[in-house]
Amino acid sequence: MNSLFTKTLRNNNLGRVLVPLAVLGNCDIILLRQFSQQGSKLAKLAEVGRLESVKLDGKYETGQLFLHRIFGYRGVVLFPWSARVYDRDLHNPSKQKQRVNADKSSAGAIAGEKSKNSAIGETSSEQGNSEAQATNGGESDNSSSSTSGTDSSVKEVKGKVHTFYQVLIDSRDCPYIRAQTEAVTFLGNQDSNRSLYAIPGLDYVAHDDIMPYTSGEKHPLQHELFDKFLTHVPGKDPPFEGQDTLKAWQEKNHPWLELSDVHKETTDNIRVTVIPFYMGCRETPASSVYWWRYCIRLENLGVLSVQLRERHWRIFSLSGTLETVRGRGVVGQEPILSPRLPAFQYSSHVSLQAPSGHMWGTFRLEREDGHTFDCKIPPFSLESKPEEPGTGLSSSTGTNNGSKPDVK
Repeated sequence: MNSLFTKTLRNNNLGRVLVPLAVLGNCDIILLRQFSQQGSKLAKLAEVGRLESVKLDGKYETGQLFLHRIFGYRGVVLFPWSARVYDRDLHNPSKQKQRVNADKSSAGAIAGEKSKNSAIGETSSEQGNSEAQATNGGESDNSSSSTSGTDSSVKEVKGKVHTFYQVLIDSRDCPYIRAQTEAVTFLGNQDSNRSLYAIPGLDYVAHDDIMPYTSGEKHPLQHELFDKFLTHVPGKDPPFEGQDTLKAWQEKNHPWLELSDVHKETTDNIRVTVIPFYMGCRETPASSVYWWRYCIRLENLGVLSVQLRERHWRIFSLSGTLETVRGRGVVGQEPILSPRLPAFQYSSHVSLQAPSGHMWGTFRLEREDGHTFDCKIPPFSLESKPEEPGTGLSSSTGTNNGSKPDVK
């Protein structure tokens, strides 16, 4: 155990890092966390709680505390979503073999550390796209499929239903994770301009990324919505249950919260995951503009570090337009994906003057040996939904970021 602590305390050259750490002692698994300050050689370990066994079957309940397996933040489950996952690697034998080899080599090089993904986003314009940054398990076969004329090598990708969770992120951990912590934005309808609102500290987490734990604290998570949505119930497992306010909030806001489709594809050990969300329609005197947000996660499954250098998007609208967007990095960054920090995640927005369309593209990546290559962004559909009257968040659960959605 001393060697484990020594290794942890020496890993301070990464600046502000949040790392989950499991230490065995007296047959109990004590969950600890590491905090390191910018420019400081000192680290602080603090006990958070005790790890529980992961659920191989069934779903986690509302109120379950957890650590994110990739980003390491503390969170709590609000409610589950059932999403169709379209994984193009499962329909490509060569990519399946590549993924297995990557997992084996990564496991040997990183000494048993599990690292997965997180990822990216950008772009859109009033004419068809313009970039705007968000301010921030069981499975079953599904007859639905994802098709695209942009990739002739894959005629059809069948979706499988997986469980994802709507969660709250501990506000103390937000500065330390490599993902935007205001992942949910929506078009408010309080005025004719339909301003862009954001819900801070809200995320979507796959079942396999949940590391459940228990805590003896009545207020183990710091988030302004924790006490509004959850209440402590002694003797219950988990010891927190949803209040009526949580159920009402879920029903009222599900149009822009709902997660329905997830798209994945791997190129040269870099896995890209995309989750699109419909935000609503903004009416103008001349036309109707439909808005979507999309969350992208990049994950390095290999042992060589890579840096994202450029993005190249193609955006097709049902109106017949095809837009091309190129630029440096994503959301103003050129993140490095290393075996130590393998994932990066971000959100962005896109608008169309039609109720549906498609997006696809590539990321230009540079490996540490100087080799550059294009990583595919899996094609995904942009589908609008019927507007439901009376939807919208109150000022207590959504924050106006002071900008219009077509402003970066």
